[in-house]
Amino acid sequence: MGAATALPTAAELVGFHDRMVPRPAAEAAEGSALWAAIAENHRQNCLLWEQEDLARRRTVPPAEIAGNKRAIDQHNQKRNDAIERVDEALLGLLQQVRTDAGARLSSETPGAMIDRLSILALKIYHMRLQTRRSDAGREHVESCEAKLARLIEQRTDLAGCLQRLLDEAACGESYFKVYRQFKMYNEPNLNPAIYGERRG
Repeated sequence: MGAATALPTAAELVGFHDRMVPRPAAEAAEGSALWAAIAENHRQNCLLWEQEDLARRRTVPPAEIAGNKRAIDQHNQKRNDAIERVDEALLGLLQQVRTDAGARLSSETPGAMIDRLSILALKIYHMRLQTRRSDAGREHVESCEAKLARLIEQRTDLAGCLQRLLDEAACGESYFKVYRQFKMYNEPNLNPAIYGERRG
């Protein structure tokens, strides 16, 4: 069986996400298709976070909220496209690995797990900010400290699961596929609310 080429480690991914919060640079990281897709996924999650916050405002005209909702759709589509590119790039690195006859199929792909790690990095960053607020009471700070500890634990668990999948895939014990999201609501010809408007 051939060896996989330089798969990233979960620790490298966690470190990358933390360095790039809250606003990662638009340029690709590390110069490879894989790291470019990882960076783009993380960038879109950061932009999504901003728009999700803005969409909850209550003192602005409805048109502004509608603009936020449309931006959310656009960023979410790009985020999912980047997840698929992460999986494609990883499968390219693994193409020389012979999969064992009894290998386990993982229904969650590394790209989806990396996306979840990206979101956890954002949650950890913003929850940590809450623990440092000078304008909040002690009860709020203590509650956020407990939530922060839980988020860190969740990320540690997820990073361990991702590392195991990558290790198993690299030696042919597990495998995964690229799962297409097919976001039908973003496709005018697949969304009945849109093509129904045109027909009407």
